[in-house]
This record gives sequence, C-alpha cells and structure tokens, in this order.
Amino acid sequence: MDQAQQLRNVIKMRNQNIQNTARVVTVTSGKGGVGKSNLAVNLAVQLRKANKRVIIFDADFGLSNVEVMFDAIPQYNLSDFVFRGKSIKEIITKGPMDIGFISGGSSIVGLNNLTREQIIYLVNSINELNEIADFIIIDTGAGISDQVLEFVMASPEVILVSTPEPSSLTDAYSLLKALYSNPYFSPDGTTIHVVSNRVRTMQEGEAVYNKLNTVVAQFLRGSLNYLGAVPQDIMLEKAVRQQKTVSLFEPKSKSARAFEVLAGNLLNGTHDSTQAYWGISQIFSNIFIKG
Repeated sequence: MDQAQQLRNVIKMRNQNIQNTARVVTVTSGKGGVGKSNLAVNLAVQLRKANKRVIIFDADFGLSNVEVMFDAIPQYNLSDFVFRGKSIKEIITKGPMDIGFISGGSSIVGLNNLTREQIIYLVNSINELNEIADFIIIDTGAGISDQVLEFVMASPEVILVSTPEPSSLTDAYSLLKALYSNPYFSPDGTTIHVVSNRVRTMQEGEAVYNKLNTVVAQFLRGSLNYLGAVPQDIMLEKAVRQQKTVSLFEPKSKSARAFEVLAGNLLNGTHDSTQAYWGISQIFSNIFIKG
C-alpha cells in the first residue's frame, strides 16, 4: 500500500464519526470574463436571504474577486491556517449579511507540498465548517488548469457558467471534455449544473444549455442539469463597475431576481444526498492527496 493510499485510509477513518452537513457547490467556467465570481457571490447572497448559512472559499488564487465585490480585506488566508497556526474559524472574513469567505492567498502553491501531518490537520480542521455553514461555495479560477480540474473533480456539485458567445461555449465544452477524459473523474458522483449568463431571452439561455448538453451526450456520454439563466442587465454592469454585489446594490433588478431564482432552483431541485454531502473535508483530501 503506497503512502497516499495510507493517508486516504487515515482520513477516511477519522471522518467516519463526523457528520457532514454543509452542501458543497463549486462554481467554474471554461474561460475568464463570463461572470463566474459574480454568480458565486450573488448566489451566496440569495442563499443567505433564504436563511442559509453560507461560506465562500475563494479558490481563484491571486485575483481576490470575492473580497473586491464584498469590499472586505481579509486579515488572514488559507496559508495562515496551514503554515502559521491560525484556526480555520480565524481565517474566515465576514462579508455582508454575515456571509463568510476564506481567501486562498497568493502563496497557495505551498499547498502542493504539504506533509502527511499537515494534510490530516487541514482535512480534519476543515470539518469545523460543517458546524457553521449550510452551503460552502467554492469559486475556482477560470480555464482548464490542473488546479481547476482538481476542484471540479473533487466536488459533488458543480455550476458551469457560460455565455451564448461561441467562444464561451467552446471553452465550456473544452473544460467538460478535459474533465470527462480524466481517469479520476466520476460522472455518477458529480452533478454538473449549467448557468447561462448574459442572455437576451430565456430561450437563449435554454439554447446555451441545450447545445452543451447535446455535445456532452453525443461525444462524452454524459448529461448536464440546467439550473437557469441570468439576463443581460445594465444594473448588473453598473454594480460590477462599482465593485458591488447587484443582489444587494439593486435587489429589484432583473439580474438580482434571476439570481434569486437560481438559488431557489438549487434549494428545491432534485438533489441526491448520497452525492452531494461528501463534505468539504473530503474535497480537500481528494485535492491535496496525490498518487
């Protein structure tokens, strides 16, 4: 038995007696600039309005989009937790409506070289988030990097954001193709939701989903779930320019209402608990245990 497998077994045994309650959703996209982080933040706000406790993990390392839109500068980040002795709760920064977020920090590359003891400490400590959150939203980087694929493969639920632009659709499919071709990806254990962003009509939003789902079914033998669409909205553009969250800045705007619908679909849609409640600690163990 190799060292990585031994480590997996240790973590599995330690997690058997821990009740995982937080629902983990990873938000990603095939390229930047399609509104991925904006969706993650607005979805968090709408879930909070539905009385759900929410924590965002900003895994878009180096860009800090979440803290910009929440206008909150974190005192600590994930590196402080792993390397400088801070507790997992100490590195949570409070945003609006008491939404918490964790910044990955710029020195995240050090996490690729964690020791066995550090990984076990990280995984077991992260279980504490289940006590204080109903939803944990992971905002990944954009594109098809190994880091993005690791988060997506390790997550029970994924929201893939695309716009109607041909280049966005192509990039979204490229990400899905890379995902399905990875031997460690389990289609049966992952629900992939599609959100169509910046659409002119609801029909255009459905068309984005249909195009992606058709090629995934034909060439990858998989299937996607349609979560909904966010319309092109001048108020959303205004909020982004002012580094604001439109669901708070203009809660009656058509985009804010669309985010509310998305949150409702996520809460009320079909949901297999055997898939979706792996727990945040299992996701991090899948990412950082190699071999």
